[in-house]
Amino acid sequence: MTEKSPADRPLRLLPGLGPKSIVWLNEVGITSEAELRAIGAVAAYRRLKHWNPRLVSRNALWGLYAALNGTHWTSIDAATKQRLLAEAGENPD
Repeated sequence: MTEKSPADRPLRLLPGLGPKSIVWLNEVGITSEAELRAIGAVAAYRRLKHWNPRLVSRNALWGLYAALNGTHWTSIDAATKQRLLAEAGENPD
């Protein structure tokens, strides 16, 4: 049995991504860690927001970024959040 490289892992193995987030990502065509890494947290968030703007909150952006960086979303500092929002084309409140 060959072990998958980290980038080929299913989304469910990424830390911090829950079942609901995984279903949402699948809805927008992102089904593996490799796909998420290729598109990046900001672009994935923008896809999710386009798919369902009322359902998807900024917490999804924090969660995607944290999952790709192996941290918990609550540990993301304010400067990083501001940068992510700017990249996503959103005004910080």
